[in-house]
Amino acid sequence: MRATSHESLLAWLDTLIERSTLVAPQRVEREWLYRPVSSAAAIAFDFQRTTVSPKGYFFPETEVLLDIERRGREVVMGEPDLAGDQLLFAIRPCDARALLVLDALLVDRPPADSYYARRRERTTLVGLACPQMWDGCFCTSLGSGPADASAVDLMLYHDGDGYLVETVTDKGAALVAGVDWPEVDRPAPEPEITAEVVSVRPPDEWLAAFDEVVWQRLADRCLSCHACTYVCPTCRCFDVRDDLTAAGPGYVHVQRLRAWDSCMSPAYRRIAGGHNPRPDTAQRLRNRFFCKFCYSPRDFCAVACVGCGRCIAACPAGVDIVEVLRGV
Repeated sequence: MRATSHESLLAWLDTLIERSTLVAPQRVEREWLYRPVSSAAAIAFDFQRTTVSPKGYFFPETEVLLDIERRGREVVMGEPDLAGDQLLFAIRPCDARALLVLDALLVDRPPADSYYARRRERTTLVGLACPQMWDGCFCTSLGSGPADASAVDLMLYHDGDGYLVETVTDKGAALVAGVDWPEVDRPAPEPEITAEVVSVRPPDEWLAAFDEVVWQRLADRCLSCHACTYVCPTCRCFDVRDDLTAAGPGYVHVQRLRAWDSCMSPAYRRIAGGHNPRPDTAQRLRNRFFCKFCYSPRDFCAVACVGCGRCIAACPAGVDIVEVLRGV
């Protein structure tokens, strides 16, 4: 463990900006969001959890997959340039663990999602431990905690007027190589644990609850607004479409776009011919929870929830994922 003052930490971050994109929490109007910063002085250290996770820096809300141009008889296709390293600073432990969930789905089983994989490889994660659990957090129920350093490259713990720095991976060690921060022999501060641990049932027990009335009761409140899926750090559903962006004599320009989608959308599962295997809200709501706690751990060995509590805070109808876990 090493120690640094706040001023020394900012000076170090300013040197990193010169060679990579620094993404860090900022106050944007009334929300806490991760944004690229041009100076370490712009970083907000007093945030709790951001409104949305930094997932978009690996799996953007909308991205161009392919550019297609027809110039007369010639057709030219090209992929976007994903060059450039990025440093994601002050990521909370739950958001870092969410990337491991996405890795299991998008990288670890072939074929890998090359766009996500390239961004993931070119990013270094510097975590910032939570001093306590925030309203709605239940990360301790998912085998994690406010100071879990297992998914970051470097972890910071707020310690008085400065920070303790723990090197976790080789990538993290390379990041602080040559930095003049003294070694200290003291443990990191213990975070305040306030949330009750909720039992998360194994996949087989979820199957036994498939036809329970709880799904219809929850659906009576659900507005199908998609807020829960858009703020979730592990949701990865997307839609692909081709957009005609320019056309003229002998010239056509088309972009193939990928954009976030929501399994809570009434049209999400509708197929050619108009058939929809999940036409009502209760079926879609049930599938969302089964995807996270039954299908994902069964098929990818990872529960697709990290207990960040964002869906609880975002839901205007009061659908509470902890309530669902207790009900099951």
